[in-house]
Amino acid sequence: MAIIKPFKGILYNPEKVSASDVMCPPYDIISEDLREHLYEKSPYNIVRIDFGKNSSELDKYTIAKNYLNEWLHRGILVQDDRPCFYGYEVEYSYMNKSKILRGIVCLVKLEELGKGVYPHEQTYSKPKADRLNLMKSCMANTSLIFSIYRSRERKTTEILKKLGNPYIEAQDLNGHVHRLYKIDKKNDIEEIIDEFKGRPIFIADGHHRYEVALEFKSEMNRLFPSERDPSWNYVLMFLSNIEEDGYLILPTHRLVSTTVPVKEQLEKNKHLFDLIEKDSSDEDLLNLIEKLGTRNIGVYLNTGAFILRYKGPAPEHLPPELRELDVTILEEVILKKMFPAKEVCYDIDIKRGITMIKEGKCDALFILRGTKVEDIEKVALAGLRMPPKSTYFYPKLLTGMVINSFKEHL
Repeated sequence: MAIIKPFKGILYNPEKVSASDVMCPPYDIISEDLREHLYEKSPYNIVRIDFGKNSSELDKYTIAKNYLNEWLHRGILVQDDRPCFYGYEVEYSYMNKSKILRGIVCLVKLEELGKGVYPHEQTYSKPKADRLNLMKSCMANTSLIFSIYRSRERKTTEILKKLGNPYIEAQDLNGHVHRLYKIDKKNDIEEIIDEFKGRPIFIADGHHRYEVALEFKSEMNRLFPSERDPSWNYVLMFLSNIEEDGYLILPTHRLVSTTVPVKEQLEKNKHLFDLIEKDSSDEDLLNLIEKLGTRNIGVYLNTGAFILRYKGPAPEHLPPELRELDVTILEEVILKKMFPAKEVCYDIDIKRGITMIKEGKCDALFILRGTKVEDIEKVALAGLRMPPKSTYFYPKLLTGMVINSFKEHL
């Protein structure tokens, strides 16, 4: 099962920068416009390293390496002189409800997926060369993988709740407050390590980054064979206890464009569905399917809002752990079979989706309930994966709160 350890983190120097100006969201949700905005916020914004731009003379990976080295030389970034765990908390609100996400930042020993560290959803095949080239050039993990674990003992959580003043505090673009604490007491470190012995870890956000870290490890061990345990055998990770319920798992809704009349196609399959018209929209429709429970999917068309209640058989070609998931029914029974020729976009914002329907940019918005964490555990431990975009973990962690360097092992 998972093995974790403390490390000498590279951190921004709060005496030289404003933390809110130098942090950025995860690279895969940064648009071109947002990247330009982050560049303008500060000459030391981490986006210049983690998701930078090419110049006329240098590629972005060389530029990233140069920034990292320069900022360390100038004291913009500083490296701790002894290994620590780092407490990370996010104070945030969603739908007028206030919450706190807590967890630790540590190094997790890389294992093949399914051997202590478990994925939970399929990922789209997209180039991983970008992340691998960045890791090779900087010789560092520059962003966090967000993962979850379950511990009813809550030993690590109790340590996190007793920490004093944060080392650094930053506000993200949504106004959420992120705080990082150092955990360097010997007893605390030992207690945290002990709690994780034998516990599975589930990747919440960062499947691609984990797979890239595995590839980087293999390459480095071929180049630098050694009997010791170098830091590239580990990956930088944030771990939050499921029992604390600090995060949200938001549903990712499907916007579908197709030449097939959607309502007509659904009505043709009355042996599988009840199509129930509702005087509801946006969050009201989501609240309604949450109350109705499994096998209920919201549908918004230009003719109105509906509940699609599935009454057909479970998809028998799939393993039992996947058959009754709403996202599986939507993907396997509706989208694949009824609308084989289609384009699908994904969004967590129902209002934005409804606007696209009204403007004629899409033909249907299929609204899903949030995936339950128990389903994630069940699917992952069975060695299976949900369809892509089955979950959207919220809030997003900031890049730049802490960096892990491999250089001391070269």
